Amino acid sequence: MTFDLDQLSTWVLGFFWPFTRIGAMLSIAPLFGARTLPVRVRLMLALALTWSVLPLVGEVPSVDPLSPAGVLIVANQVLIGAAIGLTLQVAFAVLLVAGQVIGASMGLGFASVVDPQNGIQAPVIGQFYFLLGALVFLAVDGHLALIEVLAQSFATLPLSAQGPAPGLLRDLAVWSGLMFSEGTRLALPVVSVILLTNLALGVATRAAPQLNVFALGFSITLLLGLVTMLYSVPNLGPLFRGILGRAMETAGLLAAA
Repeated sequence: MTFDLDQLSTWVLGFFWPFTRIGAMLSIAPLFGARTLPVRVRLMLALALTWSVLPLVGEVPSVDPLSPAGVLIVANQVLIGAAIGLTLQVAFAVLLVAGQVIGASMGLGFASVVDPQNGIQAPVIGQFYFLLGALVFLAVDGHLALIEVLAQSFATLPLSAQGPAPGLLRDLAVWSGLMFSEGTRLALPVVSVILLTNLALGVATRAAPQLNVFALGFSITLLLGLVTMLYSVPNLGPLFRGILGRAMETAGLLAAA
């Protein structure tokens, strides 16, 4: 069996074009794109996913990757993959925003740990919520749903120089607002309890000026905040599952744009 240069070039390009889209998605999507995940593991996963979706890719363009048309195709594939990964990243950012709001209201705004996902300092409450969200994501097979959306994108957006619709960036910007609205909604129970506690402490201070509110206020708000979190955590799973469902629907719409 002999192979000529044209056949080898066609096979390599047929593997390279989908690899760029899948690699861009894995580099941005939560959990897959975490800095704690070795680059070699991410590369092997991208190669395995590319090999799996090759039957769904369809016709591949016979274009030199270094030509202007090839560079445009690569840019479009990176944009599509990044949009899919960013959509899910926003869903996880909801948990970080909720944790930051709760931590600030409880007086734990100064308490931070290293976020293994992004390699930055993050509020400890937000990191706790993020870990719970990651467990929920894996428990409901969110990683498989993400791979399914990515595979279906090759049918809705074939490999070509034609990228997503011009409204893609606008849709992403609208979707990014979710992390503020939903994050505030998740933090609302704890913030409401802390607000009522501060009002009660203010009334007690007016009634008894000799009361050292600074010595008692922090301990009371911290204790009540933790108790409220304990009772609100069971509701986090269903709420975050709904957010993940909306994220997958949005990612599918972006891939079909």
